[in-house]
Amino acid sequence: MFERFTRDAREVVQGAVEHGRREGLRSVGAEHLLLALLDREASRASFALAALGLADRKESVREALEGARRRAGLSRAEADALAGLGIDVTEVVARVEEVHGAGAMSGDHRERGWWSGRRSFGRDAKGVLEGALRAALDRRDRHIGDEHILLALTVRAGVPAEVLADHGVTYESVRRVLYGRGTAQAG
Repeated sequence: MFERFTRDAREVVQGAVEHGRREGLRSVGAEHLLLALLDREASRASFALAALGLADRKESVREALEGARRRAGLSRAEADALAGLGIDVTEVVARVEEVHGAGAMSGDHRERGWWSGRRSFGRDAKGVLEGALRAALDRRDRHIGDEHILLALTVRAGVPAEVLADHGVTYESVRRVLYGRGTAQAG
């Protein structure tokens, strides 16, 4: 599938792997794809994010992703559902971190001992990449670009979509900026 990726999309995937490596994680998640998109400049996705006002709020997105990681990757909707069952996620995180240290509930195995060193893609990241393929096919685009990865992030349920929506970036707003039907159009 990666042979169909544009240079920008490949760089997003490589950037996601690098984010995972820097965090010392063995697998790449959807949030790493979002972080890699935030790092991009002069691409279709970076244009869309800038047009939607996210260029000035990248740090806010990073902080929101970090907060979700500390909650074991639970979205706000999942935390609210647990609260409905009487489980206070904030309290659980505080108690676990009190015993095991900050970030103990990050949800991935940190590098410990021997392993091949090759990072795999988690189910959520694979789902985003598959969604990017579907987005490209829906548009009859020959290649998968970083804009397709962004579109896929906005529709796949989970923390990245929630964080993007909280910052005003939705499927419809991205589509409008990229393909018209609004005031701004990607070039």
